[in-house]
Amino acid sequence: MKRSPELSALAMAALGLLAERPMHPYEMYQLLVHRHEDRVLKVRPGTLYHAVGRLAEAGLVEATGTVKDGNRPERTNYAILPAGRERLNAALRQLLAEPVNEYPRFPQALSEAHNLPPGEVVDLLDRRLAALAEGLAAMDSDSSAAEARNVPRFFWIDLGYMQHQLRAEVAWLQELKAAIADGSLPWDFAADDKQKLIESFQP
Repeated sequence: MKRSPELSALAMAALGLLAERPMHPYEMYQLLVHRHEDRVLKVRPGTLYHAVGRLAEAGLVEATGTVKDGNRPERTNYAILPAGRERLNAALRQLLAEPVNEYPRFPQALSEAHNLPPGEVVDLLDRRLAALAEGLAAMDSDSSAAEARNVPRFFWIDLGYMQHQLRAEVAWLQELKAAIADGSLPWDFAADDKQKLIESFQP
């Protein structure tokens, strides 16, 4: 019996789409982009084809035939197998129940931000806040569109989660920026004092 691989984010997305109905990888790619799933995973046609190929090798999906659309090359349709549904459900149960440290880079940048002058940090946070506001506006627009089209909410609860995360980050960053700007978060230290602070963090 073939051993199932650990599911990558893209492989899990492919299984989720094939749980809806059989389709070919390029159709999967189009659906993922249309549904803005590229907000939560990297979506590229080449890597998606590779992920589906690996799922087929593992016995989780199977080719069901080819389709021809006009002058385009033939495309192979795939369908999910019982083992694929089982593997998808197992992965979902684990990811929903068990927190995973995904090592995001922004907290790392925050831990090293003291290496920059406070004024520059405030300016950089302003730029981040502007980008976050733009992203949040796009998400708000998408959720309004989903509601207007009566799309069942369980299809886009991930969007609500991301909106909540963004709003929380925006509020926290605004507080941080204000604390740096008004001096309530001390930032500039004399070289000797900073060295003593650094040494206090040594084991």
